[in-house]
Amino acid sequence: MSTFTVAKPRPWMNTFWTWLMIVATVGIAFAVLVEMINIAFYDPYGDEYFLFRTAGVLSGMDIASLTWLMFGSLFVCLMAGLPLAFVIGGLGVIFVYLVGDQAMLNIVPSRIFPMMTNSDLAAIPLFIFMATMLERAGIIEEMFDVVYKWMGGLRGGLAASTILASTLLAAMVGVVGAAVVTMGIIALPAMLKRNYDPQLAIGSIMAGGTLGVLIPPSILAILYAVVAQQSVGELYLGSVVPGLMLSGMYLGYVFLRTYLKPELGPALPLEERIGLVEKLKLLKGLIMPILLVVIVLGMLFIGIATPVEAAGVGSFGAIAVALMHRRFTFKTLKDASVTTARSTAMVLWIIFGASIFVGFYILQGGQQFITEAILGTGLSPYGVLVLMMALLVVLGMFLDWVGILLLAVPIFVPIIRSMTFDGVFGLPGPSPDAVAIWFGVLYLVNMQMSFLSPPFGYALFYIRGVCPPEISMATIFRSALVFLVLQTLGLALCVIFPSLVTYLPDLVYGR
Repeated sequence: MSTFTVAKPRPWMNTFWTWLMIVATVGIAFAVLVEMINIAFYDPYGDEYFLFRTAGVLSGMDIASLTWLMFGSLFVCLMAGLPLAFVIGGLGVIFVYLVGDQAMLNIVPSRIFPMMTNSDLAAIPLFIFMATMLERAGIIEEMFDVVYKWMGGLRGGLAASTILASTLLAAMVGVVGAAVVTMGIIALPAMLKRNYDPQLAIGSIMAGGTLGVLIPPSILAILYAVVAQQSVGELYLGSVVPGLMLSGMYLGYVFLRTYLKPELGPALPLEERIGLVEKLKLLKGLIMPILLVVIVLGMLFIGIATPVEAAGVGSFGAIAVALMHRRFTFKTLKDASVTTARSTAMVLWIIFGASIFVGFYILQGGQQFITEAILGTGLSPYGVLVLMMALLVVLGMFLDWVGILLLAVPIFVPIIRSMTFDGVFGLPGPSPDAVAIWFGVLYLVNMQMSFLSPPFGYALFYIRGVCPPEISMATIFRSALVFLVLQTLGLALCVIFPSLVTYLPDLVYGR
């Protein structure tokens, strides 16, 4: 095996960002102090003030300049390593005050309260708890062991097992970070031990792990449905076929590559294989987890339960599965609860912050500005769609997936709804009623791509945390490229053949 080198961070870059944050913090603190003195001792609405007044200083700025200033500030703060959950909300409040005044700060509770009262958001912590409980109880490791013993005798069988197990895992978890890290811990050592090509092994784990963005019960799909005001059940149904299609494409690539070059993914030695009877016995360990997923998603698809109710059943079922597998302990329950609280808090803080930032931007005319800018390009509806997909890929290189959703979807969806898609290459396009669902699934596929997009795709750094030190980031980047091409092909197929997305929702909901 070749020797890999680990890229070292440049010290001067760390020093630069550290000093930039220190100077910015001191400057902001000084401005806040002066403004507090103005408010406390002077008339905030009069002409007299202490040193300077910051309220409304940007009120005369045009929307184009405000766009560059708002999103440029956001980019600089994120590049400095500040957390999105606090940066986006903090910048939103600052710009509300700088463009308006104290009275305009009322936009903050008016944006947050409707989000807090949206019942669909309650499904997020419940689905996260379901996933975390199954993970902590060791069900995921047991599932991989079953799939690995079934398929290990094939060339590339371990990589294929990883993808297949990740597909099943996506239907249980819906959280990319947990899937990539868990499969990296379980599957990567097994493949490297058996002389698998590192790029094939790492790429299979990352590509399979990102299926959680698309395959129900995706947390991101719930957030999209809330922001775009769509049915969660319809969006889940629409994402089933594309999710399984992408999984099949990954499997096809692995088998084709190892068929042409067997040394990239050798089959298990004969002494490590088991017979058919033993394989059938192993399946009993998968019955309850798969049954749980079928019940939860079946309740959603048929329409007999809301997302929150289905998630509640899933959370209770995860505890029951852990008990049946004799893996349930109070420590497991505590760890799952703490992880759920942390993950949910992160998502909700980003939701609240982004709703302030984007809400204020739209209020200032940002929606109309972006719409005119995009439509002013003279592109056809499909040209506009490709432009949006490209912008989402670029955003995915730098931003958190929740942040991208809350920044882009409120602006993009109204534009998409206003257009008519007649189809390409003489094929039919989506019906007007299905355009928002179709675009939602395209967005989810695009977010899968963002997780694998260098230089800052999140899956790249998730897998970095569990890789051996001799594997460099360059190797991880290269391992993602082929699967990025496959995801791009899958996205193109969903654009060209919208029925891949709309068939199941039309069949179930009778559109």
